[in-house]
Amino acid sequence: MDNKTIAARVQALLAEMTLEEKAAQMVQVPVAYVGHEEALRWARLGAGSFLHVLGDEARELQKAAIEETRLGIPVIFGIDAIHGHGLNDHATIFPSQLAAACSWNPEVAYTMGQVTAREVATDGLHWTFSPVLCLGRDTRWGRVDETFGEDPYLAGEMGAAIVRGYQGDDLSDGEHILACAKHYIGYGEAVGARDACDTEMTYRKLREVFLPPFKKAVDAGVASIMTAYGSIDGTPFTSDRTTLKDILRGELGFDGFVVTDWDNVTSLVHRQHVAGTVQEASVMAARAGNDMIMTTTAFYDAVIEAVRAGKLEESVLDEAVRHILTIKLRMNLFEKPEKAGRPGCFGCAEHLAKAKDAADKSLVLLANNGVLPLQPSVKKVAVIGPNADDIRAQYGDWTYFTHPKPNLAHEPVRPYVTVKEGVEAACKAIGAACVYHRGCSVLDGEYEDIAGAVSAAKDADVIVLVVGDVIPQIGEEKDRAVLELSGRQMELFDALRALGIPLVTVLVASKPLAVGRAATDADAFLCAFNGGMFGGEAVAKALFGEINPSGRLPISFPRSSGQVPVYYNSLPGWHALPGRGYCDLPRTPLYAFGEGIGYSAFAYDGLTLDEKTLEASVNVTNTGSMTGTETVQAYFSDVVSSVITPVKQLIAFRQVTLAPGETKKVSFRFAREDFSLVNRQEQRVTEPGDFVLRIGHSSRDEDLLEAAFRL
Repeated sequence: MDNKTIAARVQALLAEMTLEEKAAQMVQVPVAYVGHEEALRWARLGAGSFLHVLGDEARELQKAAIEETRLGIPVIFGIDAIHGHGLNDHATIFPSQLAAACSWNPEVAYTMGQVTAREVATDGLHWTFSPVLCLGRDTRWGRVDETFGEDPYLAGEMGAAIVRGYQGDDLSDGEHILACAKHYIGYGEAVGARDACDTEMTYRKLREVFLPPFKKAVDAGVASIMTAYGSIDGTPFTSDRTTLKDILRGELGFDGFVVTDWDNVTSLVHRQHVAGTVQEASVMAARAGNDMIMTTTAFYDAVIEAVRAGKLEESVLDEAVRHILTIKLRMNLFEKPEKAGRPGCFGCAEHLAKAKDAADKSLVLLANNGVLPLQPSVKKVAVIGPNADDIRAQYGDWTYFTHPKPNLAHEPVRPYVTVKEGVEAACKAIGAACVYHRGCSVLDGEYEDIAGAVSAAKDADVIVLVVGDVIPQIGEEKDRAVLELSGRQMELFDALRALGIPLVTVLVASKPLAVGRAATDADAFLCAFNGGMFGGEAVAKALFGEINPSGRLPISFPRSSGQVPVYYNSLPGWHALPGRGYCDLPRTPLYAFGEGIGYSAFAYDGLTLDEKTLEASVNVTNTGSMTGTETVQAYFSDVVSSVITPVKQLIAFRQVTLAPGETKKVSFRFAREDFSLVNRQEQRVTEPGDFVLRIGHSSRDEDLLEAAFRL
């Protein structure tokens, strides 16, 4: 159906709709919280969307909406399919967004989106609240795992790719679903990393740092946007017309619909105190440009009464409903209200293979004194640690263990492979023994037997210690003030280290923790984050050299809790001693954005830049003994500018796979706009002057070659 036909059908529907029917279309009902009978009542009222409902219950609600309402407008079913359709316990569960971002490979994100869409569609659903395009710049925040890391360029590339995977080329086909870019905007910038708190934001900062990933998502055709909890200069984003209408629709050209985050309208009254009643808040939210209201069912009566009292123009509802109906027609829901998907695809061989590939590419090796890869001569491996055999910790947030309501007692559903199971299988394949001991818990007071772990490991050839965090430390309202390893994990490390046996530390966690000597004093340190179903298998393959870890960090590791935020593209001007940072810590992170070593080393030389064409090239050589994939990273600095600009900013990256001793020339073609900034007038411009291009292995200065040029 072409756009002209869709517009005509929308206009015809709007002309028929009553005020009540329009208000109902703007409401999204949380089924898990209101209950089935109340959800059915809303379906008969003509609610526009339902949240967190699966399978047959969704089909019953859809039937009621179509057959028991005057106009028979189908509903959209939304679900938090964040890294796979994980609220369904038989779905394929991928690495978290943060783990996937370690691949620096948009194809990984695209595949995650494609598989997730197919399984969500097979459940008869239409819409995922993903991707998260917030930036993880303060790692105390509880939702860092949902981001693609700290950098706007990388987040934009990965975000646009997963949007294309979710939505495909045709929203009306049976296997693709709506994506939702969230949270618009700057949610992760909450003061003190306090979830849903105020944000220290200006419109210039918004445009400079946080808008670029959303622009890429809009350019990729994202069909919905979710508003953030925070505020800008004291105005909540839920009620800010400038961001929702002037910028999002006017400048970016967004033509989908906007949905609030969870109960954002009521938050205007009870949390942010900018409205005295739900009716006032509803009017504010509708006028600002929110089309669909998540979970605030009181919005329905409030806006009906407001229109009748002359406090709100009915045309405001017309505009919102027009946006919603347009997407429903683009999806062809009036003819096919239920997505067909691909019956039998849940956990099929194709999907599981893609989850394995994503896990393999998401591993980041950050330290190695030569102990890895483990040699065939290894006779006994001790796997120790609280996260070595904890699939809940390996999955992280947004699975059937955590949502729509926490259910940690839910039995894990196969297939999955923990680190313990992966190492056991690898040892069996080479005839080696494998012993396991938990050692301690992640949280204080739950379990502790450090002496038992030491006894189990004392005659091993190598120890694999798996540390990290667990579900009670991950997600909304679970921000951390202390990022150091919790419980007695450091005591466990020290006791094992004292054995003098080669020790590899593996991090299974939702974010970079302040791992300290558990990384620096280990013989190797492997970052796995939340690797999904096959995260443990990927770790085992890396340990035994079946794969060469190629991941690079999308986020920096702090040395301690007090060092955050420590993102690489900070502004200059810190009044600190040369080469120093805090008086008790260096200025540099423990591990930097873009860092990762694998089993191959790469040398760079011959950086050239043509100032007229802005084409740059560099020679990259694999100086190791194993074929490896290098991520060539390009950064720039603006030497003198009208506003303070970051010390460096990522503007491009390329991946190249090289055999031992092989050299390839890697080229980039830049545009003037790549070296732009947002000035005091909030205009994105490229100012004439001197610049420095830096290309190399990571964001660290010592890993980069430099070329000065002038525009």
